Amino acid sequence: MVKIVTRLREPAIRQTLGYYWLLFCMGLNAAVVGPTLPTLAAQTGSPVGDMGRLFLLGSLGVTVGTLGGGRLYGRLRGHRVLGSAQIVAGLLLGCVAWTPALGWLVAVMAVKGVMDGLINSGTNTLLVWTHREKVSPYMNGLHFCFGLGAFLSPLLVAQVIETPGAYRAVFVGLAALSVVAGVRMATMGGSPQAAAPEEGAPGPARSRNAVPYLVVWTAALFLFFYVGAEIAFGNWVFTYAVELRLAPAAQAAYLTSGFWLTFTVGRLLSVPLAARWAPRRVIAWALFGCVLCVGLVSILPGSLALLWLAALGLGMCMAPVYPSGFTLAVQGIRLSARASSIILLGDSIGGMILPWLVGVVLKAAGPRAMVHLVLGSLVCDLAAFAGLLWARGRAVEQPRPAGS
Repeated sequence: MVKIVTRLREPAIRQTLGYYWLLFCMGLNAAVVGPTLPTLAAQTGSPVGDMGRLFLLGSLGVTVGTLGGGRLYGRLRGHRVLGSAQIVAGLLLGCVAWTPALGWLVAVMAVKGVMDGLINSGTNTLLVWTHREKVSPYMNGLHFCFGLGAFLSPLLVAQVIETPGAYRAVFVGLAALSVVAGVRMATMGGSPQAAAPEEGAPGPARSRNAVPYLVVWTAALFLFFYVGAEIAFGNWVFTYAVELRLAPAAQAAYLTSGFWLTFTVGRLLSVPLAARWAPRRVIAWALFGCVLCVGLVSILPGSLALLWLAALGLGMCMAPVYPSGFTLAVQGIRLSARASSIILLGDSIGGMILPWLVGVVLKAAGPRAMVHLVLGSLVCDLAAFAGLLWARGRAVEQPRPAGS
């Protein structure tokens, strides 16, 4: 017990727990939208298919925030930037359930997206700067916290979904928790900094100082396809089940929560797994499982039992992909704030394009299109993974600078 208390007092651990709290709140806030989409559509007097604009403009905001984070975290105290962004994001979330027009709701989500982009890029970057080459299990722990929040949020919605107006209490409660987390982070000192370039170092050390942007951009493409599939399925599976009349609203909310539950369990299991297996091995098996789960639903779209099995299996298989992919990309390179923002740009754009596209296609072709789009994104992610491995191999094989 004394060792645990002593360990918790270490600055690196206190900072890490702060980042974990912020990603937990982000998971809560992200997953609350999916089960409340029909309710928010009724609140704004809009068709459900038009709610895809929330994902499009929200993720566009995330893209702007991610790009801005590349500059801010390299110049300002990271904890103040993180805390301020979290406070604003929390206040905006509280406004979502009270906004009467779709245009205003889209605007709120877009600005909140900018804050989410700053939070996502900041937590990932500062965690790497805190733990350096030992970041792998901590990175999996960070994204476990996101999954935990994403699991709990639909569960809360399921308790009140059939009570008129009660969903607003969920939004207000999550907003309050986010603001408290933001205040704590903004007042935390000791913001980590990027590793300084090793000037005058011999060949191998000097080569690490140069950021291999081929690896950075292929990693961004990898996250683009993965995050698109994750967000699209997590946010639209509720509507998919209800529109096909496979389940009533309350059960569909539990289906969403079940997806995030196994996602969370998978993230927890991936923490010790990351300490034993290489990231490339974890990703290969996980993506194969993802394609298998979604492929089965595309073949038999009318089975609720199969949808449940696929949702639970998909959550488990998706869990380690993001943190393992990010770790694979940054291992052995000097991660600058700019390089981190480029990698995470794939995350934000992926979360924008596919969820929005599902809304558009769902309106024109019906809910079954969601499964086909998610499956296509996962197949493309396998190709991007192969490209990332090739880019890393090429970066390692590059000749040393002259005179090394």
